[in-house]
Amino acid sequence: MAIVAAAGLAMSPAGAANRTAPLPASGFNQPAAVQAEQALTAQTAAALGLAGGEVLKVRDVVKDADGTEHVRYDRTYNGLKVVGGDLIVERKSNAIKGVIYNRGAKKVGVASTKPTLSQAAALAKGSKAADFKATSNKGTLVVFAATGKPVLAYEVVTSGVKADQTPSVLHSFIDAKSGAVLAQDDEIKTGTGNSMYSGQVSIGTSGSFSMSDPSRGGNNTTDLNGATSGTGTIFTDPDDTWGSGTTANRQTAGVDAHFGSQLTWDYYKNVHGRNGIFNNGQGARSRVHYGNAYVNAFWDGTQMTYGDGASNQRPLTSIDVAGHEMSHGVTEATANLNYFGDAGGLNESTSDIFGTAVEFSANNASDPGDYLIGEKININGNGTPLRYMDKPSKDSRSVDCWSTSTGGMDPHYSSGPLNHWFYLASEGTGSKVIGGVTHSSTACDGTTIVAVGRDVAAKVWYQTLATKLTSGSTYKDAREGAITVAKTLYGNNSAQCLGIQAAFNGISVPAGAATCGGTVPPTGSERLLNIGFESGAVNWTGTAGVVTNSASKPARSGSWKAWLGGKGVTATANVGQSVAIPAGATTAQLSFWLRIDTNETTTSTVYDRLRVQIVDGSTTTTLATYSNLNKNTTYTQKTFNVGAYAGKTVTVKFLENEDVSLQTSFVVDDTSLIG
Repeated sequence: MAIVAAAGLAMSPAGAANRTAPLPASGFNQPAAVQAEQALTAQTAAALGLAGGEVLKVRDVVKDADGTEHVRYDRTYNGLKVVGGDLIVERKSNAIKGVIYNRGAKKVGVASTKPTLSQAAALAKGSKAADFKATSNKGTLVVFAATGKPVLAYEVVTSGVKADQTPSVLHSFIDAKSGAVLAQDDEIKTGTGNSMYSGQVSIGTSGSFSMSDPSRGGNNTTDLNGATSGTGTIFTDPDDTWGSGTTANRQTAGVDAHFGSQLTWDYYKNVHGRNGIFNNGQGARSRVHYGNAYVNAFWDGTQMTYGDGASNQRPLTSIDVAGHEMSHGVTEATANLNYFGDAGGLNESTSDIFGTAVEFSANNASDPGDYLIGEKININGNGTPLRYMDKPSKDSRSVDCWSTSTGGMDPHYSSGPLNHWFYLASEGTGSKVIGGVTHSSTACDGTTIVAVGRDVAAKVWYQTLATKLTSGSTYKDAREGAITVAKTLYGNNSAQCLGIQAAFNGISVPAGAATCGGTVPPTGSERLLNIGFESGAVNWTGTAGVVTNSASKPARSGSWKAWLGGKGVTATANVGQSVAIPAGATTAQLSFWLRIDTNETTTSTVYDRLRVQIVDGSTTTTLATYSNLNKNTTYTQKTFNVGAYAGKTVTVKFLENEDVSLQTSFVVDDTSLIG
């Protein structure tokens, strides 16, 4: 075990406490399972009805505790690799239960595999599309099915070094007929770093002494000695005491890289039961190019880079940045998410999520867990982090909420909504201090979100990545997959599933087919009376006239509803009902249908509000807040777990406040409280 002294800081070995016990072996990417499935690919292709010329290749196999296998395949067509042709087959007891095709596209064939564009012309296009001088440029024909109708294309791989001295391996997909650049994806994912932050730490070494860790699959760190390619030389030391915490000693950068890969290995192993990036027990190679401050981290052949390319020598990377970069390898080994479109944002955010999880897991006193990305590296020069998970838009470039335009952004900024989702699911809305940092988050739909906890959110996202997402997955696919996983892990209508679902509502990803199992729990009785208001205001109290059968606003069913607001002047109104929730009804659920229309034209300012509240004696808790920004003239159902009030008599209350002008109408119908 080796110790490095860093900048006069000292602590006990990092990561030694608060570790989660390893999970039972789950069959992730076991070579035997992969080989067994590969032998059956012809049968599987026939069972799926794939077209002639299509051949399946098994990429990995994930086996659930109930025996369900998730087999991930890539495809070729007439011998050509199909980019975006990946799919997942879910099978149990040798019966196919379901299939997830990337982008829902089953067919990947093209009319002809003979190109119109010459390879030389395609290579020139790819070289021109790169923003650096190429040291290598090669291309091959593929079927490109990642963004739309499958087309014959060249995949041109251009290697070189960018102006900031970071390397690039750029994949450009060139239409083999028109010569158009269809998409680009840099094999090297780039982050930043400039110093060492973790105090005195323990790193795994071997022999007499080399920076190679046999306990973690042979993780090793090499010094490129100023080169930008090659394997480098593994760092060695005569006394197993490494670095000085300053740039005067080249080992300092090596320790930084080695420690980061060590923590990431431990996190995936101890928390998710994953034995290396490809779960084959093989470790990482971190390559330090010290002269311009970046690190290449090769996890089983997957290359990432972090560094700022500055001409001055600086050791690099905080714990979350190291975890971020190396988690790109996990993504490539599982869903292999594209680095463009919605998938690009999901890819980048996945690394933010697990970089954050690694930081919390490390339990390092010099760099405590928080929801800021790269807060230690000061890349902006003013003490601000790279990204904020609680409110991504604080960086002035990322977005908090998903929209149809999100996929057109740079992946570092389209990652914002999923980062926001992870924070909301982990910590909920409101203000709190975490890791010595004040965080404050609001949901895009104005609701109050109750946290399910970081461990639950990370576990759900990991399983979603491993079993539900494909290379071109969208935010809507992410929502579908995560809710399905949460329901499988924690049960129908569980607080965890409902929290995961609420967090996706909180980043404005539209509801799809996946739900937490409906609004009515398996057992329980209706506790509210006159749930559809069809008896008028009977059993309901509050502002006179709110319960109405006015034809001006449609009811969801019948004729009566509760219509709050719609005045266009400063006003307040409420309607509520006292209800007894039986002891033991821990899964009790409140639901209602809500329609919102408004004359407000703003897309950013809240003027009129509806609060959904539980009044428990003298304590009032707001479950959700809706506003003029949540306009939706189609009724949508809202659901909340109110099992915390089991054994109590409380009041379910809807409270509306309207400002001085321009009406907003909040129309509530078909309420329910099952418990």
